[in-house]
Parts: sequence; structure tokens; C-alpha cells
Amino acid sequence: MKNIVVDNSIEVALLIIEFSEELEKNKKYVIGKQLLKSGTSIGANIHEAQNAESKADFIHKMKIATKELEETKYWLVLCEKSKNYPINILLKQKVNELGLILYKILSTSIRSKK
Repeated sequence: MKNIVVDNSIEVALLIIEFSEELEKNKKYVIGKQLLKSGTSIGANIHEAQNAESKADFIHKMKIATKELEETKYWLVLCEKSKNYPINILLKQKVNELGLILYKILSTSIRSKK
């Protein structure tokens, strides 16, 4: 069965890996490593949430995923606004799309918990 949030998180993680490698080639090591950590952590937490022990555990793991997503957005904004860094518009779009899905899942889960 297709799981859109899992599928999108994998797509984002693969784009993050590619972009981080591009940053590394351009000797942008610090942001490259930070982006790789936060960007791949989104999907790791989403995957963990799929086997949550409870609704509260699911919500907790999805909240961690959204925190990692926001950190990833931060690093991408720094790249975009820095004059000596490459940018990846597709990656930025995919991260934003994943964020919309995550926030919708979270709000629905929190509402149904009450």
C-alpha cells in the first residue's frame, strides 16, 4: 500500500544526499553536514512513527520529524541567501510539500486524540 508521507520523505532524503554531496564538492562542509543530518532525519523519524507504540508515540515522532524539517528549511535558506552557495529549487519545493503533508498528519492526529 502506498504511503505518501513515507514515499515523499525518501524522495526528499535522496535529494538531500545529492545536494549535500554538491556542497561537499564545493568545500561547503559545515552546512553540507548539517543539512545531511537534519534532512535525512526527517524520513528516519517518519519511518519510526509508522511503528509507534501508541498514538502519543506517533505524534511525538512526527513532531520530531517536523522539527528536523524546519531545521532543514533553515539550512536551505542560508544556502539560498549566501552568495557563494549553490541552491536547489526542486529540493526546496519538495521539503515544503513534505512539510504540508507532515503538518496535516499532525493536526489530524492531535485532533483525533482528543
